[in-house]
Amino acid sequence: MTYPLMGMPAMMRAIKKNVQVFLSLTLGWARIILQKKAEELAKLGYVGFAADLYGDGISLTTSEEATQYMAPLFQERKKLRARISAAYETLKKHPMVDPERIAAIGFCFGGLTVIELLRSGAELLATVPFHGLMGTKFGKIQANIEPNASKLYGSFLALHGYKDPLVSQEDIAMFQKELTESGLDWQFYVYGNAYHAFTNPEADDLSHGLLYDPITARRSWNAMKALFQEVL
Repeated sequence: MTYPLMGMPAMMRAIKKNVQVFLSLTLGWARIILQKKAEELAKLGYVGFAADLYGDGISLTTSEEATQYMAPLFQERKKLRARISAAYETLKKHPMVDPERIAAIGFCFGGLTVIELLRSGAELLATVPFHGLMGTKFGKIQANIEPNASKLYGSFLALHGYKDPLVSQEDIAMFQKELTESGLDWQFYVYGNAYHAFTNPEADDLSHGLLYDPITARRSWNAMKALFQEVL
């Protein structure tokens, strides 16, 4: 099924439990992969609601295309929050959804997107970015950041590749400081041999630090499932 929100389609797959997992997948993720992740969540017994930040079902196949669409939202965090918040509010209103039992996961730029949803004060039970962006700079682009809400909700789990060139050690240190100061329940898993996009079977571009790693993909998915079993 497809639901319109601010010109953006969102897909929902079968429900077994009244618990929802909100997905944001961008930066080179083909639409078919987005659908597959929603279906994998449905098999676990969750509603999988996949948000398209760009609209019109655009499927980005190259890093250059992804950067073209991503850059304005990376830079203007207020606009990014508005889009992901619109998707979140749409999900909460759906008749199959318990608005008090929602988790959010994101991949690549989608990881940063769910981090911004968390920062907005959305009442999530869990937030899980997979190889998510964390800093305020992307190449020459400097983000115009928004202040965090006075309270952040739920549990947070970052799943990060040590060899990811898109996230610096300074980015990690600053982000972990932010999480600690917020008082949030947080964890940060680092996978030693993993690059950026380690969950994407189509990632095979070491010149840009993008490489699929099936072992890390499996381990990180299991880590997410363990957190969900604990808090959802």
